[in-house]
Amino acid sequence: MNKFSKLTHNWLAKKIQLDLVKKSSLLLNGIVADLGCGTRPYESIILERANTYYGIDWPNTLHRFQSDIGADLSKELPIKSTSIDNLVCFEVLEHLPEPYLLISEAFRILKPNGKIIISTPFQWREHEQPWDYYRYTRYGLEYLLSKAGFTNIYISAKSGFWVMWILKLNYHLTLLIRGPRFMRKTIQMCLIPIWWTGQIVAPLLDGIFGGSDESIGYFAIAEKP
Repeated sequence: MNKFSKLTHNWLAKKIQLDLVKKSSLLLNGIVADLGCGTRPYESIILERANTYYGIDWPNTLHRFQSDIGADLSKELPIKSTSIDNLVCFEVLEHLPEPYLLISEAFRILKPNGKIIISTPFQWREHEQPWDYYRYTRYGLEYLLSKAGFTNIYISAKSGFWVMWILKLNYHLTLLIRGPRFMRKTIQMCLIPIWWTGQIVAPLLDGIFGGSDESIGYFAIAEKP
């Protein structure tokens, strides 16, 4: 589930996310619940550290339903208070009309000293329409987490300007792939070198020019006291 081809227009976004999940998974242990688990792409990584993994998602998800627990993430979760050691929530908050409700529920079901790990988009295209409501700055994430009671909040940008710009360009270039099958394949073959080169060079440019307030998204870690 975590494999990706470097011949695609967005492999860098998948690599960034995978690397961050692997790094942050070192903090996990015990019972881990994945809020909005989708197709459970990070289950095997999480279970390298955790004892138990529970996938939680909406039964009418656009992805094939693969959850252990079906739940509307915009309502009270069917989970006992202080029963989960750690939580993860990857690329989900933007799809919730009332995101604070999930953050407050996460606080309720976590055990004391439990951690929540969240990733959200910022400079990113609309997706899974019409269930795409928000984009988050680091300050918005910090506000939601601190309001719910979380402390020791750490938030990092997933990219700088150049990675963000290249990925936006690559997604836009996919609009050129149209027409009969042979034509689509030909156009795609012409675009692959552009996609690949941009995604190799962009991280280097981000390294040269340093930080930026234009990231593809943010990664947050917070703790329940």
